[in-house]
Amino acid sequence: MAEGAVDRRTRESINAFHVMVKPTGALCNLDCAYCFYLHKQELINSRNVISDEVLERFIYEYINSQTVPEIVFTWQGGEPTLLGIDFFKKVVDYERLYCPPGKKIANDLQTNGTLLDEKWCSFLKENNFLVGISIDGPERLHNVYRKTRSGGPTFQKVFNAIRLLHKYEIPFNTLTVVNRINAKYPGEVYRFLRDTAGSTRMQFIPISEPKVFRSSPTTFIPEDSMPITGSIEALPGKHGSLVADWSVVPEDYGSFLNGVFDIWYREDIGKVFVFLFECALAQWLGMEASLCIFSETCGKALALETDGSLYSCDHFVYPEHRLGNIKDRRLLEMVTSTAQTVFGVSKAATLPEYCNKCEYLFACHGECPKNRFVKTPDGEPGLNYLCPGLKKYFSHIDPYMKKLAEEYRSRK
Repeated sequence: MAEGAVDRRTRESINAFHVMVKPTGALCNLDCAYCFYLHKQELINSRNVISDEVLERFIYEYINSQTVPEIVFTWQGGEPTLLGIDFFKKVVDYERLYCPPGKKIANDLQTNGTLLDEKWCSFLKENNFLVGISIDGPERLHNVYRKTRSGGPTFQKVFNAIRLLHKYEIPFNTLTVVNRINAKYPGEVYRFLRDTAGSTRMQFIPISEPKVFRSSPTTFIPEDSMPITGSIEALPGKHGSLVADWSVVPEDYGSFLNGVFDIWYREDIGKVFVFLFECALAQWLGMEASLCIFSETCGKALALETDGSLYSCDHFVYPEHRLGNIKDRRLLEMVTSTAQTVFGVSKAATLPEYCNKCEYLFACHGECPKNRFVKTPDGEPGLNYLCPGLKKYFSHIDPYMKKLAEEYRSRK
């Protein structure tokens, strides 16, 4: 799933779809080492910023294509605040113009926070934006990979933005990229987010990419090039590894989630909303996953680029996954196209037998297809790189989730 300020999506119908808008494309004022989007400008030859024509057309089409009572617009990048407040005033004006009676409009803004100031926060508060802010933990961990264009640190500017969000009482969630470094410090990261940053809504996103991700989707990696899970070639920072150096080590990812979960379970149930844990509880209750990465199929979370091109997913903005352009095709037509349907069902159809036999298939469903670039222990291609960590996590939370699910049912 596309990631960011998305907790409202859990209230949407399973038949709804969501489009993440990239109004600046890959344009950003930072140069984070692990960013999977900075290179897109050259790859898809998109314009720098969205035009008024594309913006208005999308807002009109998106509103009229949705059947849910609350329509959520998500603005991401790149860095969307580079467009300034006037751009988002235009967004709000278009939304009001095209919103029919009985519908509600909500806006989510995913930002690195470095450009937020008093004027920005006044606008965001006045227009009821939910903000997702990227922060990777305390200063020493955050600054490892999240740097300025000149290689400088970014923590202080981000933390100043969080202070302003609190001052203006703007609802926000923190988005923390779990990487090779901060994964080793689950307690420190969680307590910092909770106690110092004051976050009550947390997203933890694992970063894992093969070294070739800038040129082609991971699904295009030749099967004979896929390393066996757990081998040297499948571990970051090793000579000859297929995996980008900043990628989280799978086992470390599992340990990180378990460490965070243990604190949350002891101290913060009902007080802190951790997307992964809320999603897990729903699945242990037999409900549909609220995060697309753990759904049986995908294809309901798409991405719109600056030129009006629609792509199958935020993580699959490659020429091979372009569905068309909103300037000459209806949005709903592209969303329900054969190409997008095939993209969605292939998530389940291409699972290795190793996954189909797993006791945690109901909770995992192979996670995100973009991470399926290693082989199973017996050599079957298409296993999720994070599999060892995910198994470690699911097996750890299983007894607790069963208990929480039973308590939930007893209250119904």
